[in-house]
Amino acid sequence: MRQSVRAADGRQLIVETTGDPRGKPVFLLHGTPGSRLGPAPRGVVLYQQGVRLISYDRPGYGSSDRLRLRTVADVAQDVAAVADALGVERFAVVGRSGGGPHALACAALLPERVTRAAALVSLAPWQAEGLDWFAGMSQSNVAEYTAASAGPDRLAAGLESRSAQIRENPVQLLADLRLELTEPDRRVVSDAGIRALLVRNYREALRTSAAGWIDDAVAFATPWGFDPADITVPVLLWHGEEDVFSPISHSRWLARRIPCATAVLEPAAAHFTALRVMPDILVWLLGDRPWAGQVPA
Repeated sequence: MRQSVRAADGRQLIVETTGDPRGKPVFLLHGTPGSRLGPAPRGVVLYQQGVRLISYDRPGYGSSDRLRLRTVADVAQDVAAVADALGVERFAVVGRSGGGPHALACAALLPERVTRAAALVSLAPWQAEGLDWFAGMSQSNVAEYTAASAGPDRLAAGLESRSAQIRENPVQLLADLRLELTEPDRRVVSDAGIRALLVRNYREALRTSAAGWIDDAVAFATPWGFDPADITVPVLLWHGEEDVFSPISHSRWLARRIPCATAVLEPAAAHFTALRVMPDILVWLLGDRPWAGQVPA
């Protein structure tokens, strides 16, 4: 079900709910670039798990209004507004890739509402103490975040041009990414069903502009507006060791910083492998037990 929700400042947010309408609520925060139509478990799987999955287009993506100069922390107010509109008091939250920092923001800033949080292949905060932020990162992401750290104007021209090309041919982004994919990611993206989901996701994300992509990148490459060390709810950090888009060192840093974090580090996995573990992540989010077979960070 799709609907429009008003944020606290009047902005429009486009929300999608799938799965069991009477199930336990879980917010799924999409990647970068991404949209509410990003890859997720099929509806039948969500029904079997008793999950009411809630996704929305972050500001500037799809048909959600832009919020200029937003920080990662700003997501908490928008998630709270969506939850209020849907009549949801308590919920779990999961974010993949660019959604990871936003899931952590909800955990830090909405502790009275978030039951558990999971961040899959997440970045760590910009200039995290003791972390070489760019080590092991693909050259395309190094260039993007270096430009983003100087502000939106420097980044805009390049991403607006790329977004226009992707709007014309969404497969182009996958073709560009393929040049930097490690072998585990090539196996995932070679699946026709996964490719179709990703293409639909990118098409909707950039349908009107590159604003969401620009604002996400700037938010990641500037202070986040909260400290992960302040998180008090249980957090699961999942990461593939062969990830070159969000290096695994970022989750290792987060695991040391977040007091109640469990790190699951997979040696034969990479960035897009996170798409395949989502059903298991949902089981953890809705339960009250530790993750089986966790690997120390």
